[in-house]
Amino acid sequence: MTKKLITTGDAIREGLAEAGKKDKNVLLFAEGIDDPSSVFGTTKGLKQIYGEDRIIEMPVSENGLCGVAIGSALMGKRPVISFHRVEFALLALEQIINNAAKAHYISNGKHQVPLVIRAIIGRGWGQGPEHSQSLEILFASIPGLKVLMPTFPNDAKGMIIAAIEDNNPVIFLEHRWCHYVQGLVEDGYFVADITEPIKVRDGNKFTIVASSFMVLEALKAAIHLANCNIEVEVFDLRVLRPLKLKKIFESVHKTGCLMTVDCGFKTLGIGAEIISQLVSAQFGSFKIPPIRLGMPDHPIPSSVGMLNGLYPDAIQIFEGVARALQCSSELISKELKALKIEKANLPMDIPNPEFKGPF
Repeated sequence: MTKKLITTGDAIREGLAEAGKKDKNVLLFAEGIDDPSSVFGTTKGLKQIYGEDRIIEMPVSENGLCGVAIGSALMGKRPVISFHRVEFALLALEQIINNAAKAHYISNGKHQVPLVIRAIIGRGWGQGPEHSQSLEILFASIPGLKVLMPTFPNDAKGMIIAAIEDNNPVIFLEHRWCHYVQGLVEDGYFVADITEPIKVRDGNKFTIVASSFMVLEALKAAIHLANCNIEVEVFDLRVLRPLKLKKIFESVHKTGCLMTVDCGFKTLGIGAEIISQLVSAQFGSFKIPPIRLGMPDHPIPSSVGMLNGLYPDAIQIFEGVARALQCSSELISKELKALKIEKANLPMDIPNPEFKGPF
């Protein structure tokens, strides 16, 4: 099968293109879909495939936009709506939670809502407390919704196609920095699994479960830990609802150690739920207490000067694993110093140029 090296953002655009070519019921709705930025480039050129009637520019009314999309889904279309920031979806929560998520249940299975809601999460460029949030746990707490967070290009393409094929409403959260990650992507139409995590690195000393951009930070930490003879197993969570943890259970049974790394807030985050389920089901597997990393309990500052140490990163992951395993050798200190030097040379508030892959 032919593959090519492209970014996650371009892979999502390819997935939308392939879905639009295959199924004429797929529609694209957005505020600013005709804007030159093309929703971070992910809808660029799609009008040539979809035509004027299936790419619909919407007024600045998120609740109305979502309601129109839900109605069209109930009538047999497969709409994909795009929010340039996850915060914009907050204005449509009533439609998402009380209509899209519940229609199948309250109709006793008669109605389906094959709707995909794309929303951009993440940080950057001093956008502060109202445009840099990662609100995945808000949606993942709602029965009736599926919640996906892709990281890598090939997976992202297959996941957006799978989301469009799904007969349930899907929240598709894209970290803006993951849009820049490069990887080999299959040509044509293909569907990825959207039911469980995937292992992205083998190991036997520690299990790390991360989501979205935090997967990249975990992999960076894993490289330096491996230089210290500490092989960690890294999982890309990918699917927050339904939350199926069989692979994580098996890994923790092997390693006896677990760290979760959230894009969102640490308190009441997805990591808390993962740890709760594992401790409840197989407490005896743990050699040491599980570790949670995530955002602190305060709004995100706009000032770059206040961002240092705010976001979980490879340094915090490396230090957390080494501390938990009580490793304090000269080799650990050397690798930590090397990692800090690498991170010091990277910009704080724009996409990390190091994460180009392929991974």
